[in-house]
This record gives sequence, structure tokens and C-alpha cells, in this order.
Amino acid sequence: MQDEARTTGSSPSKGAPAITAAMSKNITLYPWFKFFQNLTFWQAIWFLYFQNELSAADAILLYVVFDVATTILEVPSGHISDRMGRRFTLITSAITGIVGASLLALGHSFAIFAVAQVFLGASIAFSSGTDSALLYESLASTKRQNEIEQQELRAWRFTFIALAMSALTGGALALHLGILPFAAGAVAFLCALCVTLGFREPPAAQTTADQGGEYIHAMSLRVTLKTPVLVWLFGLSVLMYVFSHILFVFGQPFILEAMKGTGLEGEAPFVSGVVSTLMMILSVITSLFALSLRRKIGLPAILLLSFAIQIVLIGALALTNNAFVVAFLFLRMVPNSLSRPFIMARIQPLLSSDIRATYMSLQSFVGRLILAGTLFLASFATTDSDQMHYSEIQWILGWYLLGGLLCFIVLATVARRIKIGMIHPSDTHAL
Repeated sequence: MQDEARTTGSSPSKGAPAITAAMSKNITLYPWFKFFQNLTFWQAIWFLYFQNELSAADAILLYVVFDVATTILEVPSGHISDRMGRRFTLITSAITGIVGASLLALGHSFAIFAVAQVFLGASIAFSSGTDSALLYESLASTKRQNEIEQQELRAWRFTFIALAMSALTGGALALHLGILPFAAGAVAFLCALCVTLGFREPPAAQTTADQGGEYIHAMSLRVTLKTPVLVWLFGLSVLMYVFSHILFVFGQPFILEAMKGTGLEGEAPFVSGVVSTLMMILSVITSLFALSLRRKIGLPAILLLSFAIQIVLIGALALTNNAFVVAFLFLRMVPNSLSRPFIMARIQPLLSSDIRATYMSLQSFVGRLILAGTLFLASFATTDSDQMHYSEIQWILGWYLLGGLLCFIVLATVARRIKIGMIHPSDTHAL
């Protein structure tokens, strides 16, 4: 691959030991960046908070604002990463996260909340793809790229430990004061900024701006998007992003509706925090045996299984609002543990450094565009009341369920004709 040629094809330089030390430091710091980045204390209460401050329809629209902002910035941020560097882009991500979380803590109107969502969207966009690119290129620079699956899984565990800790803590904080989870999130982003300042730019990323200009960059991306394996993984990643976030958006109002029949309606923020915590713990546990399962059943099977779990969960929530169904939400992040690290590990060697972040940003761009569009349509299915009723949730999730089943059939059919789990010379002939 091109990255290997850049790191191994030239004669050793006097600075090689220093570069190796810097890249090893990147690899060590990377999981901690993911940890602080994912201390999102508001994750379990944001919908309930916006719904209480404004309305259910406004809460959905605010998520649309977040998603549109992220969508608009996804591809430009990937291009910036490929041109200006991984470190610069991740620093920008942390700074915009600080601003966004701070505005959520200080704001009281739709306008301020919307601006805050734009900054948070920018934070996600600037880290999307760039974080994994920095990890892979740091590994490649130290000739450790064969560790990519293990390192992705390690970072995944840090991510979900952070999400588990912050979900429970955020739910408890919200019982005392609604803005506290957002204030704590701003502090977490400040810690993430400190970590990013310790990163050093991978050598492979430093050379991409001089490797052939914008024309070759565009042609490389075009060829990549015609590679069958990458196209299939692109489509699956987009769909799994959408379905995971549908459960994220409608999970909170579902919990509130389910709690009405138990007399615990007032405890919904804390219950939501507990659910999110258990969700993340299960994800971490799943990651412990994910690699052995992938080796046993193969990459295509574990990826399709992950998508199938998402569809089943949406079906369960669409079937009934009985309180016991809340337990199904414990499994929301299990599909991500069974898929995301392996998708990233599969695509990284197939991409050259000059398009790596752009490809992953484009993937996120399409996913966010579809999610924002469908959520915008979903907002018309809600009333102007303060709370979203289960009949509205059921109607919306029913349509997502139907779409998911159709997409699964298409993916499974195509997967039988493509060597998803094998690296063929044809996969990389033009990359």
C-alpha cells in the first residue's frame, strides 16, 4: 500500500527514533482522547431537557440542526484533515466541543440551543474519520499496522466506559439541575483538548499535500467509491449509523412513555441514565469477545448480524410501550461493538492517506444527511404538545422498521457476491 511505501520505502533517517517515539505516544494517548471526547453527560437527558424547555417537536428539530451542521461540515472537515493535518483537525474538534457544550449550559432559547448544536456538530465532524486516520497512520509509521483491529477495539472500550460513566452521572446531575450535564460536558471537552495538544502529526499525513494535487485526490476518491468492498461497507455503515441514532433519538421519549405506567415518570431522566449506562457496559463486554466471534463466523456474517440486531430493537419498541421493553434498549450499542472496529480495520488498508479522512467523512456525511432528512419528516408526525406520545413513536418507528428490513435483504444478497472478508489484489489495484 501507499502508506507502507512512504514509511518503509525510504532509507532510514536520523530522526526515525524520534518519529517512532512520537507515534508510539499518539497510540498511547489515542484511547484517552476517545475517553474524554465521549464523556457526554447529557446523552441520556438531552431530549427530555429540550422537550421540557421547549417542546417535543423542537427537540427533534434541534437534533436535525445538529445533524445538518455535522453533515455540512463532514466532507470539508475530512478534506481539511487530509490537507492541514490530523492534529490540527482534532484540536479544532475539541475547541468547538467546548463552545457547544458551554452554550447548552448557558442557553434558554431555541436560537441559542441551535447555535450550540451547530458547534457540537462541528466538533463531531472535525473528529469523524480523522481520529481513526491518526491511529492507523501512527501504527503504520511504527510498522504496527497489523495491530489495527486490537487498537480499534481498545479505543472502543475506552469510548464506552466513558459513555457508561457519563450517562449515569449525567442522569443523576439532571435531577438536581438540568444544565449540569452540559457544564460537565464542557469540562470533558477541555480535557480532550489537552490530550490533542500532545499528539504529533503522522509522517504519512504530512506528505499528502504534495502527492499530486487536487486532481489526483479527486480521482483517488472516485476510484475508491467504485471498489465493491468499500461500496458495500460504505452502505452498511450509513445504514447502521441511521438506525443506531434513531434508537438514540426516540429512546428517551419511549422511556418516558413506558414509565407512565409504573408511577416513575418523574424519575425518567435518571432511569434514562441507568439505561444508557447498562447499554455502554454491555457494549464493553461485547467488545471482549467480538474479535473471537468475528474470526469464528466471518466478517460479512458479524456485520449483517449487527444490522439485524438494530432492526429487531426498533421492531420491539414499535410493538409495545410496556416497561419491560425498556430492557431491549440495553442492547442498543452492542451492534456497534460487533461492527464498527472491524469496519474501520477493514477499510483502512484499502485507503491511501490523501483520501482516508475524506472517504470516512463522506460516509458520515451521507449517513447524517439521510438521518436528518428522515427526522425532519418525522417531526411532522408529532403534535405541538410538550411530550411525544407513544402512538407517534410507534408510527415513526414502524416506517423505519419496514425500511430496515428491505435494506437488510439487499445487503445480504449483495454480500454473497463480494469477498467482504478477504483482501484481494483487485481491492487495491488503483488505490
